[in-house]
Amino acid sequence: MAATLPASMSTPTPIAKPRPQPPERRRVAPWADSLFALLAHASAWLTLLLLVGIIASLLVGAAPAIKEFGLGFLWSTAWDPVQEKFGGLVMIYGTLMTSFIALLIAVPVSFGIALFLTEMSPGWLKRPLGTAIELLAAVPSIVYGMWGLLVFSPILSTWVQQPLQKLLKGVPVLETFVSGAPVGIGILSAGIILAIMIIPFIASVMRDVFEVTPAMLKESAYGLGATTWEVVFKVVLPYTKAGVVGGIMLGLGRALGETMAVTFVIGNFNQLNSLSLFEAANSITSALANEFAEAGEGLHQASLIYLGLVLFFITFVVLALSKLLLARLKKNEGARA
Repeated sequence: MAATLPASMSTPTPIAKPRPQPPERRRVAPWADSLFALLAHASAWLTLLLLVGIIASLLVGAAPAIKEFGLGFLWSTAWDPVQEKFGGLVMIYGTLMTSFIALLIAVPVSFGIALFLTEMSPGWLKRPLGTAIELLAAVPSIVYGMWGLLVFSPILSTWVQQPLQKLLKGVPVLETFVSGAPVGIGILSAGIILAIMIIPFIASVMRDVFEVTPAMLKESAYGLGATTWEVVFKVVLPYTKAGVVGGIMLGLGRALGETMAVTFVIGNFNQLNSLSLFEAANSITSALANEFAEAGEGLHQASLIYLGLVLFFITFVVLALSKLLLARLKKNEGARA
């Protein structure tokens, strides 16, 4: 019969060795953090200083015109360098109308492109089509302008303007909107060219923000029986509304500031004879491009700088409205929750 070993002679319990502590990380260069913070703050303040400097230079340059014409410059249609009578209504109207037409065309088309690329496109087509759309953004604006003047304007005149003028001849109100020389140059032509130019920007941003929507959310909606449109409208758009609005504002900023393409096709006419979409007009950027180099010192140059100040203010208002829109959307979302 085997003897039972006493507890003191049993197998000894191994003693756990303490884990080695990782070596302490020494801050080799503690001054590097301070330098990085200083550079970051300096970059932010430099941006603000540049913005203030631009505004100040515009105000100083436009001071003679502001003193001479005041706010009446904004709703005056006169533009006569000989008699030194200047007003910016024609240019402001042309800028706003062409940008509005561009957005009216570009936003639905860009939304369709982004929807197709993210939800409906086959795999073999998604990458080539997306690359082709992005390449449109690399085309120089002067090429768009030349194409619009030499190719698109004759097509617009022959197949759109002239048939509409014959169809609406004698109609009291509608006839006014299609009046003008049948040359295909005017506000509508400039708006369409701008739409073609900003579609790649808006579509690319929309596509990117649509792709960051979690797949689980979309798959859950599809699992509940939702259609593709319902998934996009009720899941994707609410999740990516900030990015969508940002893409639209990016396109609007490009449309407001475009110069060469608009200069080729808008007509560069400093009078507002009618509200026709086919009437030759002018925009702020095209007026600056055409006249600033030849403008003499005095009211003419100051009035052109005044136009630049107005364009800066329009861009600022558009940005502020986009921020207010996003804030309202977030507020409404919280109220529904």
